[in-house]
Amino acid sequence: MTLTRKGLILAAFQCLLALSLSGKLLYDRSTCPRVWMKTARWDPNLPIRGRYLALRLAPEYNAPWYAATNGQMVLFFVPEHTLPFETARGAQNAPELWAEVTLPHKGPPRPIRLALKKAGQLEPLNIN
Repeated sequence: MTLTRKGLILAAFQCLLALSLSGKLLYDRSTCPRVWMKTARWDPNLPIRGRYLALRLAPEYNAPWYAATNGQMVLFFVPEHTLPFETARGAQNAPELWAEVTLPHKGPPRPIRLALKKAGQLEPLNIN
């Protein structure tokens, strides 16, 4: 077997591995519950990884997924420009930050998108 053939077999195996993980995540997103949860504090900067939000989920106490998600951390990687909630985070009337997450059968919640709650309505953020 030549080096070229070995390299092609390895590349095909790696592509198959990446596609199987992507397929599993897409399957989970389409079949597992997706819920909006209020989030607690966040940490907007980490020099090693760039900009991200480390959010702690704070579900309602009577929610069916409370035991599985209370206090769980999710990470959102965000663009370099300032996000709407960053400038108002110290204000008394700052909007609440909510996260939509997938609740897989096993493992931690997987983040999907962020929203601000203003006047009782969730407004999803377009940060991509």
